[in-house]
Amino acid sequence: MTAVRSPNAPLILHPSAELARFASELKYSDIPEPVLRRCEDLLLDTLASILAGSTARAVKSVGKFAELMGPADGKSEDFVNHRLTSPMFAAMVNAASAHVVEQDDVHNGSVFHPAAVVFPPALAVAQAIGASGEALLTAAVAGYEIGIRVGEFLGRSHYKIFHTTGTAGTVAAAVAVGHLLKLNPEQMLNAIGSAGTQAAGLWEFLRDAADSKQLHTAHAAASGLTAAYLAQDGFTGAHRILEGVQGMGAGMSSDADPAKLVDQLGTRWALAETSFKFHASCRHTHPAADALQSVMREHGLQASDIASVVTHVHQGAIDVLGPVTDPQTVHQSKFSMGTVLALIALRNAADLAGFDRALQDEQVAAFRDRVTMELDEEVDSAYPQRWIGKVTVTTTNGKVFSGRVDEPKGDPGNTLSRTEIEEKSMRLGTYLGAATPEQVKLLIQGIWGIRKQAVVGRLITAW
Repeated sequence: MTAVRSPNAPLILHPSAELARFASELKYSDIPEPVLRRCEDLLLDTLASILAGSTARAVKSVGKFAELMGPADGKSEDFVNHRLTSPMFAAMVNAASAHVVEQDDVHNGSVFHPAAVVFPPALAVAQAIGASGEALLTAAVAGYEIGIRVGEFLGRSHYKIFHTTGTAGTVAAAVAVGHLLKLNPEQMLNAIGSAGTQAAGLWEFLRDAADSKQLHTAHAAASGLTAAYLAQDGFTGAHRILEGVQGMGAGMSSDADPAKLVDQLGTRWALAETSFKFHASCRHTHPAADALQSVMREHGLQASDIASVVTHVHQGAIDVLGPVTDPQTVHQSKFSMGTVLALIALRNAADLAGFDRALQDEQVAAFRDRVTMELDEEVDSAYPQRWIGKVTVTTTNGKVFSGRVDEPKGDPGNTLSRTEIEEKSMRLGTYLGAATPEQVKLLIQGIWGIRKQAVVGRLITAW
């Protein structure tokens, strides 16, 4: 493995190599119990999101492609086509589905959605090779720890143009699969190199209401899986694909910080910092949604009482949500601050059913036009480590109220309980008939007991 040695000092690994060694050598026994428990919570949350997204048109397109190109049998579960196939195509389809209803997790500091690109390939490979539940969780933790740090390394300038879940996510997927394949540190470094050179995903799709976001996660999962399997066979990749002079940081960022790649590696468990999504919308809308709810509750306001809402936001919210001024699809409406706040004001919930009706709702459209975003120095300075929600509400009779939320619902300090996760999973899993209540109940039981499984088998058997 490429390394440098300083005089009279032990061997020092460069950041990419240090990540590879950590990912290769991580053991189940190294991981604290709260992190493992959180990993189980995130796995269930993700599988429910996959079920909820399985009927979406864009996801069905990816599913048709997988049916056309992939084998009709295998051991890996395709939740969209209700079949078993190869790990490659199961990972691709499930990753596309995980990210479409905007209910999968997010890590604030990296502005990265790890679950959608870690769990689909990890589960598909675990099922294909007969790995244990403990091995699956350990691999997922490895993917989270490396993927989050890559996202943090790439920084805010990267996120302005690139969809971090597609870019850092390709590396995270490679690491998770590589751990299941028992890659040694040198092989893992090659897998990271091959993943990084394939990393992609641009935000331009939001302007056209295009389907690219589902392609980003599908591609990340499939490309990361490919990189890991190739590395197992001796295929080599760039050893400094992250911090090298022509690596990801150089090509995709103007503020990349290599120190963040190895920040407290092995002692700071970034997976535990990940947030659940309570509202079914882009996470950038959640702080303002919670703040508006707080104002309306505190002052007894109805939507009809509100003349205008100013949301005080970070620049990242403006970059991502700003292009969406007149949403044309359900998915695009989830990136419209006005639509999200209209649902909160009118229905007290920005849930899946609400978004399905929002585009045809004249009240939603009218309220949407009364919402604006303004850059706030305090909020922007705190971001991305903290996502503060601040709103100014002006009523029809001229009163002005301010609202603030420092930890949106779902953040680690304001997280979901297991009961709330089960309730969310039941709502998502049964959405539009994706699965029956009994199937989701059995899925929940299976995930809560996954550590005891000597071999990870099918999670839903009776389609």
